[in-house]
Amino acid sequence: MSSDDLERRYRRLLAAYPWEHRRVYEDEMLAVLLAGARPGQRRPAAADVRNLVGAGLRARFRVGARGFTEPSWADAATVTGLLAVVVLLAITGKALLDQLVRAPSLPPGFSPSGPDLVDWLRVAGWAGVCATVLVGWRWVAAALAWAGVLGWGALVAPQTSDNPTYVVDMLPQLALAVVAAAALTVPAPRRRAVALLGVRRLLALVLAPAAMIALLAANRVNSPTFDFVGEVSYQVFYGIEAGSELVLWLYVAGLAAAALAMVIAVSTLTPEVRRRIVVMLLPVAALALVIDSALAGWVTSTMNMGHTIPLVPEQWAMLVLVAPVTFLAGALLVRRREETLRMVALGRNADREQNT
Repeated sequence: MSSDDLERRYRRLLAAYPWEHRRVYEDEMLAVLLAGARPGQRRPAAADVRNLVGAGLRARFRVGARGFTEPSWADAATVTGLLAVVVLLAITGKALLDQLVRAPSLPPGFSPSGPDLVDWLRVAGWAGVCATVLVGWRWVAAALAWAGVLGWGALVAPQTSDNPTYVVDMLPQLALAVVAAAALTVPAPRRRAVALLGVRRLLALVLAPAAMIALLAANRVNSPTFDFVGEVSYQVFYGIEAGSELVLWLYVAGLAAAALAMVIAVSTLTPEVRRRIVVMLLPVAALALVIDSALAGWVTSTMNMGHTIPLVPEQWAMLVLVAPVTFLAGALLVRRREETLRMVALGRNADREQNT
């Protein structure tokens, strides 16, 4: 009975190895381990536990790393890099327009101060990254994107202690910039984005964000005029202002149509590429969700208390870890799903061969 217990425990330890490795070597490794056991031994030795778990995890890491070299990951990185850069260009362009254009709904004396050099550099930098991606200068685009990430850190990180709410609000944008830079760093053929997307999808991904910014700028210019004396009657929906409900929903419909065009452009790619694009962008969404939910009380308290409430180390750890953990979990789920689909396809092919 002791040998059965020892064998069962060794099998549990061997589960640390990838399935492909166990399929070939599990019985041989188990026989060697049992042959080297002491008479009456019921539990694996501490050295065996340490060696088996460590070697198994290293083998899993090597298998996982090889999975990221698949062409589908490179194609997904190509599309994700371009998509993230276009979105960042739209965000920085919107911030620049907000500094240039005064909204009529603002009360007197509350005009924007105007853009500074950093605002112009952000727009010019991401526009340069977008242009170099389309031209095919991928390494130049990656270098510019990483320069943007480092510049963001140099400008915003010093405000961590004095203005943490601003830093936390900007973290999703930083995460998107990191995703863009990392995706553009993945090696790919020259002008792969153009070849992979085609003209229609490429135009949708590039022009849809521009159309959204144009709609938001038009809404800002045509927002209801501020009346300091009389009552102001207008509709508001997530910062979109209009004098009537019909006009408001026309703006919303235009923004939704532009977003839908981008979703359709990505959804028409192959399933393998489409899944990996979602995995690459999911960390940004997860980080934004954590900030809006888990830190909502902290943001409200900081605003109402009138002084800075520092984040505790556990909260900073959560903000730092949520993105990489989400990415690794998504990559694992994609791998398992595709492995399951592959096994199902092999089973169907075997059934067809038997029937014939």
